[in-house]
Amino acid sequence: MVVLPGLVLAIMLAMLDNMIVGTAMPRIVAELNGLEYFTWVTTAYVLGTTVSTPIWGKLGDLYGRKNIFLGSIILFLIGSALCGMAGSAFFGGTGDGMTELIAFRALQGLGAGGLMVNVMAIIGDLVPPRERGQYQGIMAAMMSLAMIAGPLVGGFITDHLNWRWAFYVNLPLGGVALLWLIAKLHLPRKRTEHRIDWFGAAVLTVGITALVLITSWGGQAHGYAWGSWQIIGLIVLAVVALALFIPIERRAAEPIMPLHVFKNRNFSLVSVVGFLLGFAMFGAISFMPLFQQTVQGASATNSGLLLLPMMGAMMVVSLFVGRAITKTGKYKVYPVIGGVIMAVGMWLLSLQDVNTTTLQTGIFIAVLGLGMGFLMQTSMLIAQNSVEQKDLGVASSASTFFRSIGGSFGISLFGAIFNEHLTKSLTEKIGPEAAAAVSASGGQMSTAALGQLPPQIKAGFLESLAGSISSVFGWAVVFAVLVPIVAFFIKEIPLRGGNSTQSEEQQPLALAVE
Repeated sequence: MVVLPGLVLAIMLAMLDNMIVGTAMPRIVAELNGLEYFTWVTTAYVLGTTVSTPIWGKLGDLYGRKNIFLGSIILFLIGSALCGMAGSAFFGGTGDGMTELIAFRALQGLGAGGLMVNVMAIIGDLVPPRERGQYQGIMAAMMSLAMIAGPLVGGFITDHLNWRWAFYVNLPLGGVALLWLIAKLHLPRKRTEHRIDWFGAAVLTVGITALVLITSWGGQAHGYAWGSWQIIGLIVLAVVALALFIPIERRAAEPIMPLHVFKNRNFSLVSVVGFLLGFAMFGAISFMPLFQQTVQGASATNSGLLLLPMMGAMMVVSLFVGRAITKTGKYKVYPVIGGVIMAVGMWLLSLQDVNTTTLQTGIFIAVLGLGMGFLMQTSMLIAQNSVEQKDLGVASSASTFFRSIGGSFGISLFGAIFNEHLTKSLTEKIGPEAAAAVSASGGQMSTAALGQLPPQIKAGFLESLAGSISSVFGWAVVFAVLVPIVAFFIKEIPLRGGNSTQSEEQQPLALAVE
């Protein structure tokens, strides 16, 4: 497929950015003097991405994928350039640099929301379902590669270049992707008249924003208590928005999220699988760098390398599963196997303590990576195969959306579990006063700071930290075991293969691949 390099570059843009920026954040915060607002840099990006994902998918269904996709790339690149200039002389100095960065990061997130969903939808447009798994396996492999390369690139930029290059690096990569796709991507143009469901989009945006803020602020040190009026107000807002959204979509001529797709059993089941996958995986994995850097003493760059067994296993299995689906046309067994293996990986990680070696951790996360490889792109394939061609963008965006929302809820819940377990354990081991001082750091402490602690306090801290992270993985097992149970009820619907089995509507699409 001649457009594949351009699609790969777009996937790399989406995946590399967060990894690179995360590594550079300490330097960014130090220069812009915005420590108290640093979490908003991530929240603004996640919010922009999550809110825009369903809308990009529907716009692609309505007006054709190519121009919508190119528009999302351009918006992402504009946001990247502005992020790199935040606090610079271009905007009159560094006084409001952090505020500028947060605003531009939200703009960048709006563009990022269209990258992943449009790549998967374009593959759905160009490739027959039976062959689709092979290409989606390649995309999953590229995602794994980006997750490995991101921290390394971010570390290099932080150590040898100005932090602004954490954003500027997107420009040449995105520019090449843009030019390649303009020249090589050929999709049928849609000329029918459409009406955009602006009211539904607005209500959906309000509801998603409330959900993301609940998971970002609830019970967090930088946010609000779960019983605070702010969180309760956001919960009420989310419920009201959802209650309004359903009747709006039922009456809309072109609903932004067609509710009829949820009448398909496979689509509904795989949406639940995606939510649970995001909940267990992203929620728990976010604690791995903390374990590796603080308990095992790895550097920030090395902790990225220590994730290589997980990413490598995921990459190999994704490619294998993609080829197997193309060859056999069967897919139901893979999410079931993947869910079982992922649950085993989470259970192994829950056994970690201060004496766990990096080799043991590598084996445990490799098992987790095996499970993820069976699940990640298979869930997208099932979602796309469950809907009509006209709803392909909605299916792709919904799959991404439920996984992202699941991840947000997982990070929030597991963060609360971690903090409660850490405070309780520290109080028992080193006393309430010392526990209050240490737990205020969220368990994050530099190697130098650890070295200055008395041996007894240091040992108690590391034991408590390791135990708290292990408890997070223990809870993740509960959600992970639900994945194969839900996946078991997915019905195996034969995948169309080759041009001979395609409908007339799809035959022109096949020509675009040649």
